[in-house]
Amino acid sequence: MYCFRFYSRAIGNFALFTSRPFAPSLTSTFRSSPIAELAKQSYIKRTMATAMGKRLEGKTIVITGASSGIGKSTAKEFARTSPKNLKLIVTARRIDSLKQLAQEIKEEVGDSVKVFPVQLDVSNPEQINNFVPSLPAEFREIDILVNNAGLVKGVAKAPEIDPKDIDIMFSTNVTGLINMTQAILPIFKKRDGGGRGDIINIGSVAGRVSYPGGSIYCASKAAVRSFTDALRKELIATRIRVIEIDPGQVETEFSLVRFYGDKAKADAVYAGCEPLTGDDIAEIVVFAAGRRENVVIADTLIFPQHQGSPTDLYKKSP
Repeated sequence: MYCFRFYSRAIGNFALFTSRPFAPSLTSTFRSSPIAELAKQSYIKRTMATAMGKRLEGKTIVITGASSGIGKSTAKEFARTSPKNLKLIVTARRIDSLKQLAQEIKEEVGDSVKVFPVQLDVSNPEQINNFVPSLPAEFREIDILVNNAGLVKGVAKAPEIDPKDIDIMFSTNVTGLINMTQAILPIFKKRDGGGRGDIINIGSVAGRVSYPGGSIYCASKAAVRSFTDALRKELIATRIRVIEIDPGQVETEFSLVRFYGDKAKADAVYAGCEPLTGDDIAEIVVFAAGRRENVVIADTLIFPQHQGSPTDLYKKSP
């Protein structure tokens, strides 16, 4: 919703500007009634979707952590926005979930979007090293990398944090993201103009503001933020866009993983709230990727209405 409000204003202004000399009657009709206003908004939305679809047409996109949540929603949103000659490489540890995702996309948009599921654990450097060489030739010219895979484990405070939790959070959230970037970046850099492609890193508000009981997760996301910022500066002479999207509270499997499968504790996190959904974040990912090449949505923070920081949350009484 946030995303649509942003781009509908931009395109709305453009539509009004261009329509004055060419289609004054259309503009005046749009302004004449509530029904016409709805027609105008529908027209703007279709125009925007068409523009994004054309820019994304024929792209090859890698999405990590695509078996659920934000990653799954992002794969579907790309397919809906540009269902023409699109290639999606969806990766995660759960291959059965990826195959189901591929089937769902096929049922929704048809065969024009090719989906290639790959079982991949980004915390395993060897699997990442073998990732690109193992792809079919038609999927190797990658244009967009969405580094979405990430997790959180526990709410323990130092010195009682489980070393295994520390290892899995950093190997997934930080080194996994960096290793994936290093695996794909050579493909981008061989293109003309110094290089061309998109790296979209899914961070977190926790990388900006830390909170008790989340020290390791916050540190991992702060590392992602620093890496993303430095990488953008390193690639400033190229056409490679480096983008970070930092969600606030999103209802996915995030809390279920944090509480080691305890559904009651996970559900309590969202009780009394209206959190964001994976679809909300997916819209912004696709919006950022669908901009004109010279436009970089470099840094985005997204909250649900009731949130002001990781710990400032308004909850309705039961």
